[in-house]
Amino acid sequence: MHTHTCGCDNDEEKVVKGGNNGNLCIDSQSSISGRCRRFDSRSHKKLATVCGYPISIFFIVVNEFCERFSYYGMRAVLVLYFKYFLRWDDDFATTIYHTFVALCYLTPILGAIVADSWLGKFKTIVYLSIVYAVGQVILAVSAIHDITDANKDGTPDNMSFHIALSMVGLILIALGTGGIKPCVAAFGGDQFQDHQEKQRSTFFSIFYLSINAGSLLSTVITPILRGQECGIHTKQKCYPLAFGVPAALMVVLQNQNELDHWMDWAEEKYDKLLIAQVKMVLKVLFLYIPLPMFWALFDQQGSRWTLQATTMDGDFGLLVIQPDQMQTVNPILILILVPIVDSVLYPLISKCKLNFTPLRRMTVGMFLAALAFVAAALVQIQIDKTLPTFPSSTVGQAKFINMLNNPLPIKAGSNGFTLNAFKVRHSIQLTIKYTNTSLKNTEDTYHTTIQNGTRNTIVIIQNGPHLEPKAVSIFLNGFASALNVTVGNQDFGLIVTNNMSDYVAVPQGDAQFKIRNNAQECVYSQKLGFGSSFTIIIPSTFAFGPNCDSSIQSVVDIRPNTIHMAWMIPQYFLITAGEVVFSVTGLEFSYSQAPSNMKSVLQAGWLLTVAVGNIIVLIVAEAATLSDQWAEYILFASLLVLVCIIFAVMAYFYTYIDPTKVEAQFAQNKPEEKKRKSLEMACKDSFKHDKEDRRSSDSSSDEEEAKQTKI
Repeated sequence: MHTHTCGCDNDEEKVVKGGNNGNLCIDSQSSISGRCRRFDSRSHKKLATVCGYPISIFFIVVNEFCERFSYYGMRAVLVLYFKYFLRWDDDFATTIYHTFVALCYLTPILGAIVADSWLGKFKTIVYLSIVYAVGQVILAVSAIHDITDANKDGTPDNMSFHIALSMVGLILIALGTGGIKPCVAAFGGDQFQDHQEKQRSTFFSIFYLSINAGSLLSTVITPILRGQECGIHTKQKCYPLAFGVPAALMVVLQNQNELDHWMDWAEEKYDKLLIAQVKMVLKVLFLYIPLPMFWALFDQQGSRWTLQATTMDGDFGLLVIQPDQMQTVNPILILILVPIVDSVLYPLISKCKLNFTPLRRMTVGMFLAALAFVAAALVQIQIDKTLPTFPSSTVGQAKFINMLNNPLPIKAGSNGFTLNAFKVRHSIQLTIKYTNTSLKNTEDTYHTTIQNGTRNTIVIIQNGPHLEPKAVSIFLNGFASALNVTVGNQDFGLIVTNNMSDYVAVPQGDAQFKIRNNAQECVYSQKLGFGSSFTIIIPSTFAFGPNCDSSIQSVVDIRPNTIHMAWMIPQYFLITAGEVVFSVTGLEFSYSQAPSNMKSVLQAGWLLTVAVGNIIVLIVAEAATLSDQWAEYILFASLLVLVCIIFAVMAYFYTYIDPTKVEAQFAQNKPEEKKRKSLEMACKDSFKHDKEDRRSSDSSSDEEEAKQTKI
């Protein structure tokens, strides 16, 4: 290895290494930790820049956009995948969702350790990205229902296999995405020199914009892909495509990661410097203790808020928004608010001579997130007024359908009423008694008992009552022969006389139901709203012909959602505004307060707060056991306000530091301390040698004296 000059900025920079690929200059005044600058050995000039920014920054931003597209695209449909494909209930789906998100933000600790003490940031990103891509592929494969659908009925025969495969995929994804998280932001900051503080600050804003641009596109596109129908034997919602596109993007991303422009670190570790650096990190980590509560609220956009959207109307006129697509409001607002806040709001506050420090910004962000959940609670209260009443654990619910062409007196518990021909009646009771006085000359009584906490449909046909233990049925055939009903490419199957079809989810809008009997066909139109449920009765008087649909009746079991999704925009605006002043500031704060060789560790500590926040959701949601969702929202808002006050007090006593200056002080003391230690060692060695010489001299004298005594 040859050592020669490499165009150092000043005489105080010293050449520390040379080689075929370039030379490294170390500024002895700027950083004791050995911050290095890379130069081209052929031209002896710094690497190319664009608009004053290192060209490597643009690769970092593009890669981050692709990775966030993959992650948020997968996460946008994840809770619905749990609910509708794996058939988990809302609470369990929410629990697993937040467990996964928490794991994604716990693994940055591992990534930081691997990057800073073993592989380095670049290799850590490459290797864990491969793990990430494998996890995405496994998750996409787990969503293919045809893998275990041996009888081709559209339902996987081995759901445990799909669950196991899904969990393996999610664990690998969490390991991959979490492992590279602390490295990318820190790498980006490392590309700037000490005099580029303004460019570095702007980079973090652009970096955050790339995250949310990827999030925006993915949360628009992925639900659309999910809404497609695919399958080999039967067509279902295309979760494999929704997971597969992000997986493909991660695979392509591996080819773009082959960059060799990352800066390396070279340093000697001294005890006093290491202690000072650890103190800096611990000081900031202590300040992070209250922060997880913000993420506990923020990440519920993908769980509770998405489930809230399923009970709302997403018809915006020219555009129909699916519940999971409502999450796109967040990245849209991010793309709008980040430039406004960074270029307009902060400079305006600065001109007003207000000291809006990073920690004060983060405090404001937490308060805005709490207000967002208050807004969500107000919306939920209005939604609850429109939802149907479901049976509690102490009562049962029954729906009566009279398929006879005459009215019938019915006694249900203590309730008595007359049900007209081809009509439906709802009631709630413990034990149901049905009385029919028209079938025979004498009164016939039929008893039917239902279980508490269940919803049942009792169909009254010619031979007595028929109990159908389904929550909702879509078609009831009272016609004299079997009928086949289809809508679009969905088939209700063959419905025999006096029987019900299975409940089928039909897209909202004007649905055209085609009722067929051999060569005959009747078209029945029904407007379906978001969240609505109908029982469509084909009576015994039905006949094919020009006006065949006139005798068909539809009964509303559950009314369409009437609260519009637009009412969620204020809560999204508040939490996004909170995110802008909290998260962007937090990223920059974590970097600025970290010592040069522990920036990834502090970034991992920042991301760790996200993991703990998701764990808090699990604890609070399980421990609170609140029957009303709006009350849970208020609980989370109250907890965040309390934490916000605590954080404000902690921030008041925090003293900002400049790690570069601290390290520079050690650099100035380094030569003198080294000379002092060398002098001490020399003195010790001299003292040791003198002592050994004296011992040797004394020993020789003793031997000589002993010899003389013998003589």
